[in-house]
Amino acid sequence: MEPTEAEVRDQFGRNLEDKGAWRQATTLDAAGELTARWLEGKSEYQAATFTVRYDDETEPIAVELAALNRSGLFTKESQPGLQVGESAQRQYVTGFCSAETAADLLALSTRSDLVTVAHAPGESSSASIAVTLDGGEVVTVLGSSENPVTEDQIRDWAEESNESLALLLADSWYVEILDPVWGRNDVLLPAVFAALTARQ
Repeated sequence: MEPTEAEVRDQFGRNLEDKGAWRQATTLDAAGELTARWLEGKSEYQAATFTVRYDDETEPIAVELAALNRSGLFTKESQPGLQVGESAQRQYVTGFCSAETAADLLALSTRSDLVTVAHAPGESSSASIAVTLDGGEVVTVLGSSENPVTEDQIRDWAEESNESLALLLADSWYVEILDPVWGRNDVLLPAVFAALTARQ
């Protein structure tokens, strides 16, 4: 008997068979590899991302994001730089990493015009750096830590992946790296990749 759609997909359409791999991912490297596979279209489940596939604007940077995920940064959010009419975006990427990787990424701010905001494990912050404008109105900001710090946040991550990974994320650094130049789309991701691979 064939399984029903409800048995193979969750309410967001994500493939529950692909979710099984997240049950085994207990390291940042493992989470990064699964994220890279999702970005390459080889998986239809991404923990804490409630869609089967990334949005269309991510398409031009998906390959570069996959490389970052395989180099020590388990990415959570990103956007390309864009400038169309009265709408503009600064390119950015955020993710979880080790203390050493956070230090390497923070150093980007000392040798370029890129901006890195690094959040220590358990740190709660609420800065607001505008990264998306629509008709002059700010619609997206960076500056807040995304580490799961409360019991509910840890439980939510555990349900999306597993308890070991949820606890690891709570103890990981969370970084946000942005290009301050509106619309620029060819500087940030290569610089982040270079910083991640310099130690290897």
